[in-house]
Amino acid sequence: MKIDLSFTSSSLEELQLRSKNIVVIDVLRASTTVTVALANGAREVIPVGSIESAVKISGPLFGEMTLRGGERNGRMIEGFNLGNSPPEYTEATVRGKSIIYCTTNGSVAMFKSRFARSLIIGSFVNLGAVAKYLGEKNEDFMILCAGRLNTIGQFSLEDAVCAGMMIQRLGSDGAVALELTDASRAAVALYKSYGRSLLKLLKTCEHGQFLTEIGFGEDLKVCAAVDSVPVLPQLSGTVIKLRKDEQRPEPGDTGIAPKTVDS
Repeated sequence: MKIDLSFTSSSLEELQLRSKNIVVIDVLRASTTVTVALANGAREVIPVGSIESAVKISGPLFGEMTLRGGERNGRMIEGFNLGNSPPEYTEATVRGKSIIYCTTNGSVAMFKSRFARSLIIGSFVNLGAVAKYLGEKNEDFMILCAGRLNTIGQFSLEDAVCAGMMIQRLGSDGAVALELTDASRAAVALYKSYGRSLLKLLKTCEHGQFLTEIGFGEDLKVCAAVDSVPVLPQLSGTVIKLRKDEQRPEPGDTGIAPKTVDS
C-alpha cells in the first residue's frame, strides 16, 4: 500500500484527484465537525467551495430540512444556521437534516476531491475508524491536508501530525506493508515529535491560537479527543454520509456529545 500526502490542497486540481483514494484532514475544525454532525444523525453533508455556491445550492431547499453551516475567518457566515464549532452540531439540531457546508479550508479540500475514486474524512476524533478502514481496503491512497488556504496554501502543523498518527496507527500491527513517500515520512516524524500532547499541540499551533483568541478555545479540547467519535464519513455520490453499516443514534437519544481532553 503506497501512501502519498499533500500538506495543502491549494496546489492540486480536481483532475489530479479523480482516480485516487483520498483522506481529507482538517483537524481545526471541518473534519471534526463533519464527523460529529453525521454521528449525531445529519442525513448528509454537502461540501461546497464558496459562500455563493452554498446559497445557490440550498436555494428553495433552505429551511426546515436543509441547513447552511460553515465559517469565514473562524466565525459563522451571515445568513447561515450554524458555524464550524463541533458542539453546535447536536442531535437535536442536525438529525435528519442536509447540511450545505462551506468553510475557509476544509470544505474546499472536500469539494476538490468530489470526483475521487473514494473519499473519506479523517481527524483525531475518528482516527481509529479511518485507519481500520484503510487497512481493510488495502489500496494506495493520498492524505490531503486542508492547510490554510486563506494564506495561499499555508502548512498546518495539526493536520500533518494527524496524518502522521494515522499512518503510524495503520502500520502498527504489521498486517499491511506500507510504502511511504517523503511527505508521508515527514508527517510520521512530526507526529513522533509533537504527538505526546495533542491538546498542547492544538493550543500552540497558529490556527489553534487564532481560534482561542476569537472565543473557540473549548473546541480544541473536542478536536484533540482521539477516537471519541468512531465513525467513518465517506463520499456517497456527490455528498458525504456515514458508511451504510454504521448505526446512528435512535430518535430521542441525545446523540454524541463530543468528548474533550483536559491536558
